[in-house]
Amino acid sequence: MRILIVEDETVASENLVAMLAETDLAIEIAGITESIEQTVFWLQINPAPDLIFMDIHLSDGAAFTIFNIIRMETPVIFTTAYDEYALEAFKVNSIDYLLKPIKADELKRALDKFGKLTNADLLQYLSQVVQLAPVPGYRDKLLIPIKDKLLPVDIDSISCFYTTDKNTRVYLKDGKYHPYNKTLEQVFTSLNPARFIRANKQYVLARDSVKNITVWFDSRLLVTLDVEVPERIYISKNKAAEFKLWMTKGTS
Repeated sequence: MRILIVEDETVASENLVAMLAETDLAIEIAGITESIEQTVFWLQINPAPDLIFMDIHLSDGAAFTIFNIIRMETPVIFTTAYDEYALEAFKVNSIDYLLKPIKADELKRALDKFGKLTNADLLQYLSQVVQLAPVPGYRDKLLIPIKDKLLPVDIDSISCFYTTDKNTRVYLKDGKYHPYNKTLEQVFTSLNPARFIRANKQYVLARDSVKNITVWFDSRLLVTLDVEVPERIYISKNKAAEFKLWMTKGTS
């Protein structure tokens, strides 16, 4: 059985890998992803795993958002630190859920439950689990504080977000920029991932602002935007394929 683990805490994913190995030697860890963005990309370029263990809270937002971006063809067992009162929605719609810290007997119970499901059960489950996905509510405007005023800015007019020393700026297509009191993590979760990408630790880029892409000597990508920015924008070798796929996909 091939399993994908979606978990943004290294210790938690390592513990789950070890527990799965102890539970069943036939289990193969097909991959480990840490974010919505990584998970969507992994599922797009790899054969579907047999089962996914998915943490609900990821570094770039709620994991349920994945179901809005990609058609889910694999059953999911959720892992979460929520208390039981917050679990009503996916008690009904999921194969199972595991409260952190995960216990060995509960993990075995979840795997046993999955193993007893028929194809009809799995199809019914997959039709239900998408109900957990929130209706997308991506921003189309920002309000940027400037002295004693709030400046309304259309998302379409933004080229990128840039951060350094915990200070974030919004760069507009007209060449102007303004300070913005949000972290890049907070910014990115409110944006449509078909139109914006977290390029690296310093930049979130708008797709329609990318004017040129140069393949660098070490397989990194150098990205040029339609505005001047304070530092060169590099896409790492590990993220280059994901970035190129994102650039060539539709926005709907």
